[in-house]
Amino acid sequence: MKKVKVHYSDKLAYHKIAYFLKDYMNDDSLIICIGTDRCIGDCLGPLVGTYLTATNFPLPIYGTISDPIHALNLHDKLDGIKHLHPNANIIGIDACLGEDNCIGELQIRDYPIHPGKGVGKTLPEVGDISIIGIVDTNSSSEIFTNRNIRLNLIMNMAKIIKNALIHGYYLYLEDCNNN
Repeated sequence: MKKVKVHYSDKLAYHKIAYFLKDYMNDDSLIICIGTDRCIGDCLGPLVGTYLTATNFPLPIYGTISDPIHALNLHDKLDGIKHLHPNANIIGIDACLGEDNCIGELQIRDYPIHPGKGVGKTLPEVGDISIIGIVDTNSSSEIFTNRNIRLNLIMNMAKIIKNALIHGYYLYLEDCNNN
């Protein structure tokens, strides 16, 4: 299993993620952004989906602020997406909890996301590869409390993920054109 970790404040964070992504993207790739806008900490995924949609990103995007994919609709949404795109290479995006010193870290991994795992939920895994953003500590008994998580952190992390996906896609296209 491969993984890249980078802090959102790293000036080259999007670039490091994009170089990992380019090797996993293809014409059958699509993006599933998990989370809800009802909680600041959990809106990372839908915010990425909204930002990507606003840029007219050429790959299919599922999960936005206006049409989120979350614990209550994940099964149905995944079934629908897999029916529409049976051969899809899925890139899953979600917020997660971690150690206090890891808040702000972005990780891209060559394995799926396990949504809800940090809050004790059993949900289907999502993605062939995944991008997660650590938005809060897992040491709190109050999961994803809005008192501790700043919207500015979530927005900045979402912009980096959006830029990484765009850059990674163009790196993939460049590799295709050179071969």
